[in-house]
Amino acid sequence: MIKYKLICKECETTFDSWFSSSKEYEKLKKRKFLNCHFCNSLNVGKALMSPSVSISKKNLRDISLSSEKYREIKKTISKYQEFIKKNFEYVGENFAYEARSLHYKNKKRAKSIYGTATKEDLNELNEEGIKVEMIPWIKNTTN
Repeated sequence: MIKYKLICKECETTFDSWFSSSKEYEKLKKRKFLNCHFCNSLNVGKALMSPSVSISKKNLRDISLSSEKYREIKKTISKYQEFIKKNFEYVGENFAYEARSLHYKNKKRAKSIYGTATKEDLNELNEEGIKVEMIPWIKNTTN
């Protein structure tokens, strides 16, 4: 038996349904025997699902260790972020423009800059000889 999460493409209602096999689902879909219980539409398909995975005690311990490692990395990145916020000027989405202005126009700023840029912008800046770095930025979502 296999369980699929189905979605009606007309009314966007989601529901679960059991099938004897994936071939059985395909057969019923092809013969138009699958319908939405809410609006009776035949425009029903599989929704995105995640598999159910069992975890052994060893894997649970490994996850716990990786969670601890994750917390340490997050703590380190947070320290870097605090340093950057205190010592650099935030220029937002204008980062590429501001970096070029500093480089080509020899503009002087009291602080260095940080902001957001696309990978393409960063590659172009590096190709132009403007030294830039990218670091992960973690949003503080603690409650």
